[in-house]
Amino acid sequence: MRPIMTMICVLAVSLGVAASLGAATPAGATTQTAHSGDVAATFEFRGHLPDYSGERLTITRGSSVFYQRAVDSRFCHAECAPGSLLSRRSSVHVLDLEHNGRRDVVLDLYSGGAHCCSIEQIFSADPTGKTYVETGRNFGDPGARIVDLRHNGRFQFLTADDAFAYAFTDYAASGLPIQILTFANRHFKNVTRKYPRLIAKDAATWLRFYQSTARRHYEDSIGLIAAWAADEEMLGHDTLTRSYLAAEAAAGHLNSAFSLAAAAGRNLVTDVERFLQAHGYSH
Repeated sequence: MRPIMTMICVLAVSLGVAASLGAATPAGATTQTAHSGDVAATFEFRGHLPDYSGERLTITRGSSVFYQRAVDSRFCHAECAPGSLLSRRSSVHVLDLEHNGRRDVVLDLYSGGAHCCSIEQIFSADPTGKTYVETGRNFGDPGARIVDLRHNGRFQFLTADDAFAYAFTDYAASGLPIQILTFANRHFKNVTRKYPRLIAKDAATWLRFYQSTARRHYEDSIGLIAAWAADEEMLGHDTLTRSYLAAEAAAGHLNSAFSLAAAAGRNLVTDVERFLQAHGYSH
């Protein structure tokens, strides 16, 4: 019901980055490599879906090794799978993610499970320049793509807000509003509001999906309109959001698989408004 966002993929042509999947050896080991400038990263692992082992990341500059460790994440520990397990894309990328002249290494991981989770690890040179430090983020179900939205060499993580999954209904009927993040100084920053055209496009998509539920008498519709409401709030359309939700509730169009009560529509509006405020979409 909702658009599927692919896991992170850096296009070598647009980013000036070279990447290689590498061939599996007879022993079942796979090596993936990427490089940009004088920085190269090598991701090694053994096994195939769903069983992997021996995952290891090596980062070099020139002929010197600056980082070489077994892959580990606080989200899936040493049991992470390569993020490229469902495609033939490389899981490792090298690019100037922070636009500071220094290359970062991005490693795609996957925690496994029916609906979760795409994890990104960013390895940045530490202040001494002698090694690399890791910053991880769990992008949940939607995953993320690294993009250059303004074509100026500054990169963003294009994703969706996974907090909306299961917030009002089951996962299949949940809408996840657009989210755009930047990364610098080991921190992610939400910059979604700087891209109103993309927000408006996303809002139109969710409204269209919501309106399509009329064919099923608006069955389980609340998750879709909640994503629309989040987008509209980011655009500053508070009055529009409130009036539309109230009108749809009065018409009996707001329904959730989680609540079948007659007053569910009015209660769901309250739930959505509280959720949007708690998550920084409205004030």
